[in-house]
Amino acid sequence: MNDLNNTEKQMHNELTGHVGRLLREAFGKGPESIFVSINRPFAVIYLRSFLSATEKILLQQDKVFSILNTRDLVMKSLIPEIKAYLLLLTDMQIREFYYDWDLHNHSGIMVGIESDESRESRLHNALEQSYTGKEALHKEIDTISCQVQKSPEELYSFMINERTLLVIRNGILISIEKELIRIGHEESLKLAKRNLEKSRLHNNSHFPTILKMKVLDVFVDWDFDLDRSIITFILSPNR
Repeated sequence: MNDLNNTEKQMHNELTGHVGRLLREAFGKGPESIFVSINRPFAVIYLRSFLSATEKILLQQDKVFSILNTRDLVMKSLIPEIKAYLLLLTDMQIREFYYDWDLHNHSGIMVGIESDESRESRLHNALEQSYTGKEALHKEIDTISCQVQKSPEELYSFMINERTLLVIRNGILISIEKELIRIGHEESLKLAKRNLEKSRLHNNSHFPTILKMKVLDVFVDWDFDLDRSIITFILSPNR
């Protein structure tokens, strides 16, 4: 067991180091801390204290969209390399990749979901998983989804570990959003949806009450081709 733990620790350290170097080279400053959580088929990378000097100035000037646009452009070039390194290090063939930032908390998230023969069975196991407040959380997420677009056709969640909770929504795009994507306004739509949904996800007093834990961060991203969204909660367990 110790050998396995040492191997996992080494793998996490190597992945943390590699992602840190990539971000440092791309942005001029890397995160002060990176936390890797792997619970197949999910790989979650949580970044803390990640904001460059230039971004700090832009944030002070309320140029949030400028920062997000720049980060989106940079991430498009980094994602293939991160996927390749995950494959090399963990043998995970990442099919879906999501990311988001909480600029005011100087934090960020990356979530990879692998594609293999056992993926569907693992996702099915997520449906069977139980944790405190699961049903009430699904109801609250459904309410927020209805306020912004529509109720998801499918909604399920998975507790990666005691600090990381993923919520997956399928079938949330409405007709006007699909048309905006078709005519090439995907990036503008994503920025607008981030702004709308995160205003309802952040500082939501229901989440800590439902989960019986403090919520440190909430992130959200979409895969428009799959009509899917991932919400990530970073939690602080009660001791």
